[in-house]
Amino acid sequence: MPRILIIGGGISGLTLAYRLEQRLPAAEVLVLEQQTRVGGTIETVSRAGYRVEAGPNGFLDTKPATVDLCREIGLGERLTPASEAAGRNRFLLLHGRLCRLPSGFLSFLTSDVLSWRAKLRLLTERFRSPCREPGDESIDAFARRRVGNEIAETLADAFVTGIHAGDPALLSVQAAFPRLAAFERVHGSVLRGFAQARRQRRAEAAARGEPAPRPGKMWSFREGLGLLVATLRERLRTPPWTGISVRAVVRASNESWQVRAEGRDTWTAAAVVLACPAYQQAALLADLDTDLAQQIGAIPYNRVAVVGLGYRTADVPVSTEGFGYLSPQRCRRDVLGVQWCSSIFPDRAPPGCVLLRALCGGWHRPEIVDWDDERLLQAVRSELAQTMHIQAPPVFHHIVRWHRAIPQYHLGHLDRVAAIEQRVSNHAGLFLGGNAYHGVAMNDCVEQASVLAERVAAWLTKRGS
Repeated sequence: MPRILIIGGGISGLTLAYRLEQRLPAAEVLVLEQQTRVGGTIETVSRAGYRVEAGPNGFLDTKPATVDLCREIGLGERLTPASEAAGRNRFLLLHGRLCRLPSGFLSFLTSDVLSWRAKLRLLTERFRSPCREPGDESIDAFARRRVGNEIAETLADAFVTGIHAGDPALLSVQAAFPRLAAFERVHGSVLRGFAQARRQRRAEAAARGEPAPRPGKMWSFREGLGLLVATLRERLRTPPWTGISVRAVVRASNESWQVRAEGRDTWTAAAVVLACPAYQQAALLADLDTDLAQQIGAIPYNRVAVVGLGYRTADVPVSTEGFGYLSPQRCRRDVLGVQWCSSIFPDRAPPGCVLLRALCGGWHRPEIVDWDDERLLQAVRSELAQTMHIQAPPVFHHIVRWHRAIPQYHLGHLDRVAAIEQRVSNHAGLFLGGNAYHGVAMNDCVEQASVLAERVAAWLTKRGS
């Protein structure tokens, strides 16, 4: 019976273990996690009647991977969609005030987020010639070329802030948003690509006798995303081992690997998968392959502080019926954005109260994460006083600091990943996973874990034949 060791018990490692147990029922699959809990950045903190997500606030169903996984492990009936108001009311902080983002063509025409010149530039994007030059391109350069400077500095910047908390002038559009780059490459236009994809989905749904698909929706659970982590853990045949500080991965023989932890703990396995963050992978591989470790360790991370604040509804003078707002990173504000959590999902705050979640730091303001609680709270309160006119003190707060939060897919990321994958192929039985390579969102992690499970299973099956 082969043993497979997975280093890292985040959503990638847990999903990978679950898929490998499905694919290889005779194998022993063991997850080793450094922290005292599994889940990585996914953690739901329940305190004083509030539920605060320490990491992701939900996941989209634009890819079926996470929804399918939830249904498989018995959570399908407990999936909770984001409110209609959250999908309809989203705001951008521009010129010191909240401007509602358009949710349809008519609201786009009447929106004050963009000038008429920028609107015309966007509407005529489909007639603009595509770039035929090979090579990487930043998100900022791509947006300026396709839809102009104003949209690049407002919508594109804010969009990147909401997902990556990074700099659009540094992030690769091919790596961070491959679909947009593919639309231009295949269809000659991003808008034309979206339209074609929409038609194709409708045709496929009609062929199956199903109604036309609706736009993508955000999902979670009443109990929070921690329910998914806890259920995945329960579904594993071999429970994950937590509190294990792995210090090295070495070759034991031509047929096996050895994982060494602090103290005298060692494990031998036919295959080892590193599903921990890139900087941890680099440290574990430093003695095995210096060049590989350096390549992996060069993937940068940003820093983010999550500040959950509870208020009495009566102390919030503006409506929180919506998703919240974002601030473009070029503004260099103390707060990247604020989510109105109790409006997005139910049971996030006690009756008569609301829960807000502010995100601070990011690529350009990393020092904010080091501020003490009092200074951080004061900065967020000052921001909320300006944007939402909240003067009263919060009745609840919870702060989470991520000193290495989200991997940044800077220019050259795809070439770096290709070099890493080529190098790791020299080490049969060693595999790399996690969100440092092919997508940072939950959906990406779940989808890539399933792909990786097939690769590991195929390698072990071929090895044993």
